[in-house]
Amino acid sequence: MTSIEPPSSQSSKPERIDHGPVLLTALMMLGVAWLISHESPLLTWGLPRRPVPQSELVASPLPLVMEGGDPHLRALMRTISAAESNTSAPYHVLYGGDVVSDLSQHPDRCIEIMSGPNRGDCSTAAGRYQFLTTTWAEKAARYHPTPPGWLAFWSDYSFEPRAQDGVVYEWLSDEQAWGVDIADLLRQGRLEEVLEMLSGTWTSLGYGIEDNSTTPYLAQIYQEMLQEELQTNPL
Repeated sequence: MTSIEPPSSQSSKPERIDHGPVLLTALMMLGVAWLISHESPLLTWGLPRRPVPQSELVASPLPLVMEGGDPHLRALMRTISAAESNTSAPYHVLYGGDVVSDLSQHPDRCIEIMSGPNRGDCSTAAGRYQFLTTTWAEKAARYHPTPPGWLAFWSDYSFEPRAQDGVVYEWLSDEQAWGVDIADLLRQGRLEEVLEMLSGTWTSLGYGIEDNSTTPYLAQIYQEMLQEELQTNPL
């Protein structure tokens, strides 16, 4: 006997299109992109990662990455880093001593302060000059040597070593920022006056609230750095 299927019913209502799977897929792709941008361990497990630089204390502040400039300011920058980040990987170091490999932007990691007057708070200080996130954003907007192009509105200011040096050098060179010509004061031998003035920004320079074991030797370190800089970057 032949079986005959009944005719399908017709409806006057338009067919409804379900956009749910499309929207879900789009959201998942956005989520994956966000995870990749934040180097999620879920996505990088089993894959080669960029090596994290090792950080150890060094006997003398490493040379700057940037080239050129006034040797007195260069020596001052190395002296600041002696008090703030005197390690073998100063551009990568975070507050507390951990290091990061990605310097495409400021790391912006708030590390708990375990001792001192600010114990219990956290600090985002990072890099050779221990920039706080907010300070870096402000100074990079003004002094960064290679700011993002106007088309790259999604980009942030690079935190790579040459940029860190460049921002600090231009900041220290800005007479309007400090009300004095810092390089001229250094040429006059007025280092202690300069350190006292800068101690509100870098609190380990001898007149701030967070002296450390390097602080008493900063004048000696500066003189040694200056001799090196005068040899490699003469006036």
